Amino acid sequence: MRKAMLALAAALPVAGLLMAAGLSDAGAATASSAVISTDSSWSTGYQDKVTITAGSTAITSWKVEFDLPAGSTMGSYWDALDTPSGQHQVFTNREYNGSLAAGASTTFGFLVSGTGQPVNCKLNGQPCGGGSTPPTTTTTTTTTTTTTTSPPPPTGAKFSPYIDITSATPALADVARATGQKTFNLAFALADSTGCNVAWGGTIPLNDSRVIGEVNDLRALGGSVTVSTGGAQGPYLENTCGSVSALTAAYEKALDAVGSNSLDVDVEASIPTATVNQALLAVQQARGTTISYTLRVQGQDYGVDPFSVSILQDAASRGLNVLVNPMVMDFGFTGDWGQAMVSAANATIGQMKTVWPSKSDAQIKAMLGLTPMIGVNDSGMVTTKAAAQTVLGFAQSNHIGRLAFWSVGRDNGNCASGGVSPTCSGIAQGLYDFTNLYKGFNG
Repeated sequence: MRKAMLALAAALPVAGLLMAAGLSDAGAATASSAVISTDSSWSTGYQDKVTITAGSTAITSWKVEFDLPAGSTMGSYWDALDTPSGQHQVFTNREYNGSLAAGASTTFGFLVSGTGQPVNCKLNGQPCGGGSTPPTTTTTTTTTTTTTTSPPPPTGAKFSPYIDITSATPALADVARATGQKTFNLAFALADSTGCNVAWGGTIPLNDSRVIGEVNDLRALGGSVTVSTGGAQGPYLENTCGSVSALTAAYEKALDAVGSNSLDVDVEASIPTATVNQALLAVQQARGTTISYTLRVQGQDYGVDPFSVSILQDAASRGLNVLVNPMVMDFGFTGDWGQAMVSAANATIGQMKTVWPSKSDAQIKAMLGLTPMIGVNDSGMVTTKAAAQTVLGFAQSNHIGRLAFWSVGRDNGNCASGGVSPTCSGIAQGLYDFTNLYKGFNG
C-alpha cells in the first residue's frame, strides 16, 4: 500500500504538467477546425469568412460544407471553389491553399443575399469544431465580435472598361494577367423573361457559375467589378421593376452576387426617372454605393441629351451623388474626332454646372467620366489610338473622375479591314492596345 502511494505521488507532477498544457494521458493530438465569422452585414445580406486551421497533423486538402437556410442564397466567393446542391454548399481548397502545416491556417470568404447564417458546418466530413460565429457570439475557443458595417467598398477605379460578361471570352482574369488592368464594368444586368429578376444580358442567371468564377478569379488577383445595368438592348430592370422597393432589391441582388459596391446605370432608353433615383438613393444610403449614370451625347457642342439632363436634375434634387459618364460615341461632329469627343466633354461640364451650381470647377470635373467606343463606332466615326490619346490627355489635365471604353472584347485587331463587331475593333491594332493606353490613368 505504501509503495502504491509513493508511485502515485511520483506521477502527480507529470499529470499536472499535462493538464496545464491542455493535454492528457490519451495523447496531445488536436483535430483540425473551421470557424465561420461575419466580416460585415447589411439589411439584405452579409459577408462571411471561414478560417481553417490544421490540428496536430498537417493536411493536404480541405472541404468545408454547410447549409444555408431557406431565403438565403450564395453570391460571390473567393479563395475556394463551391459545388452547391440546392442550399447545401461544398467549398474545396484552391490549388494554392490546400496544404496546411500542423497549426497553420488559411481563409476563404463569400457573400450571401439574405440574413440566414450557415448551419451544419463540417470540415473534411467532421463537425467544424469552431462552429458558426455570427456577430457578437462567443465560442468555447475564441470570441468573435463583429459590428455591422457597409458591404465591400466601392472600387474607386479611375479606369474601368466595359466588358460584355455574357461572352465567355475574354475572361476577366486573362485580361488582368495580360495587361495588369484589374477593374471592369460588367455589362449588362437586365430583367429576364419572368419580370423583375436580374440576369446577365437578360438570359444568363445572376449566379451563373462561369460568371461568378470569372469574378472570383479576378478578385484573387486583387481586382474588382462594377455592375452596369441598362445599355442598348434591354429589357431594363428600371422599366420592369414596378416600384422603388422592387428596383432597390434588384440592384442590391446584382451587387451582392458579384461582391460589388459600385453601380452604373446606362440610359439609352426612357426610364421612370423618379423611381430610379429613389431606388439608387436607397442603395447609396444603405451601402455607401458609388453610382454612375452613363448617358447619350447629343452633339459635340451640346453635351448629353435633354432627357439625360433631366435625370441629373432629379438626382441632384434628391441628394443622390452620381458620376456623370457621357458616351463620347455615335454623335454628329465636324473636324477631328478626337477633338470632337473633347468638345462633348466640355459641353457636358457646362451642363453639370447648371445642375450643381454650388460646386467648384474641380469638383464638377471630378464627377465626370468619359466613355468612347474604341475603333469603328456604330455611326461610322473611328476612335483610333491617336483619338483615344486625345481623350486621355483631356482626362489627365482636367483630373476627371473616371475613364472607360466600350469594350474589352473589341480591344484587338482581328478584323482590321473595318466594320462594327462585338469581338474586334475594326482597325489595325495590337491585342489590348487601348487597355494598355488607358490603364495608367489615375485622375
